Amino acid sequence: MKKSSLLLIALLHPLLALSEERSTPNIIFVLFDDIGYGQPTSYRADSPFKTPNIDRLAKQGMRFTDAHSAAANCTPTRYGVLTGRYPCRIGQYGVLKTYSAPIIPKTRLTVASFLKAQGYHTACIGKWHLGMNWVDGKKEEDEELPIGARMTDGPNALGFDYFYGFTHARNIGTIIEQDSVVAKVKGIENQPLMIKQALKYLTERAGKDQPFFLYFPMCPPHSPIVPAEKFVGKSGMKGKEGKYGDWVYQGDHMLGAIMDALEKNGQARNTLLIATGDNGAARRSYPPLREAKSSIYEGGHREPFVARWPGKIKPSSVNHSVICLNDFFATCADLLQVKLPANAAEDSVSLLPSLLGETGVQPRGAIINQASEGLAIRQGPWKYIMFRNGTRELYNLKEDISETKDVAGANAEVVNQLEKLMQSYFDRGRSTPGAAQEKEFDLPFGKKSKKKQNKKNKK
Repeated sequence: MKKSSLLLIALLHPLLALSEERSTPNIIFVLFDDIGYGQPTSYRADSPFKTPNIDRLAKQGMRFTDAHSAAANCTPTRYGVLTGRYPCRIGQYGVLKTYSAPIIPKTRLTVASFLKAQGYHTACIGKWHLGMNWVDGKKEEDEELPIGARMTDGPNALGFDYFYGFTHARNIGTIIEQDSVVAKVKGIENQPLMIKQALKYLTERAGKDQPFFLYFPMCPPHSPIVPAEKFVGKSGMKGKEGKYGDWVYQGDHMLGAIMDALEKNGQARNTLLIATGDNGAARRSYPPLREAKSSIYEGGHREPFVARWPGKIKPSSVNHSVICLNDFFATCADLLQVKLPANAAEDSVSLLPSLLGETGVQPRGAIINQASEGLAIRQGPWKYIMFRNGTRELYNLKEDISETKDVAGANAEVVNQLEKLMQSYFDRGRSTPGAAQEKEFDLPFGKKSKKKQNKKNKK
């Protein structure tokens, strides 16, 4: 090799090293609120809803057909996304209110604090719904938070460098930035503010070498159904469903705005973008799934889940593996080739092999789903439901996706096997390989383990 060529390589070496460093992808996790599996047209061809951007993302990336939220309602699922743990481990089955205390301790590693430790800038823009401690003390739920009210132990305490959002949908008019209430708005104004801030954030990060993680939990199509004026009538749906259809369309449009911003800013190619939902549609069931939000049946927790990473994820690919939103945490760790500590993301399994198209990959052996009415465990085609009232049901989802025929009586061995597996997940404090962790709650619902009860009694 000529000396001139060697000199050129030597001069370029720092740039090559920088290029490799910058290959660490930006990560965006868009979470729709109460979107049904059968709403996007990429999931149900005869859907009456317009979801052009979810469908565009599916064409540009991978669409999962058997993805599940950890729970059939808001708060528990969000706990699972950020911690990589099943929310039933802490007995969290219901949803929090404006003045509810935080359910994630500051000592718990979250996907945000993990990525921050790996050099990422982290932001949460949108609905939090995981509790905060208000400095002025607990107020009555019907009392509004005044501008200037301050809180602690919110997103900033759990790894997010920046937070702009609101506590939950019923308090959509109160806008919080970092740790303070900064504005009071009409409900119809909230989501335009959220997407405006998200796009501003993406533009600001475009000029930085530092990779970023943006968690964007939106409000649509959760109530209040308040589509902005520019979206009224855009869904093309008529009657009482028209306004709801416009709200779904507005949520999809926000996803599209993020996609367009990434292209405009030159960030798209080096960004892993995931869009999914926290639970089924409220009071709306869609075939072939049974029931809707809050139900332990498939309509309560099976979700659209699409992912795009140009050059890494094959366009228009479809994956039929059983996955959980909890798996986001382990996927990020695998992506960065960092081993997680034993006491973090205990119920999270990396999706990276599936995303990269590795053949024959089945990410997880089993999955737990929850609703206020019961717990379910899914392994292969079998789904076993343990209801709070003591009722037990078993379905073969390969043959009966609509859960119409309970086959528990004819499959006692399967029932026994799944009961034991469920119990082992609680006993070990984890559902993944690794050191056992302390059990916080046990079966049945809300019953603390004897170990915990004894400790409490000794105090």
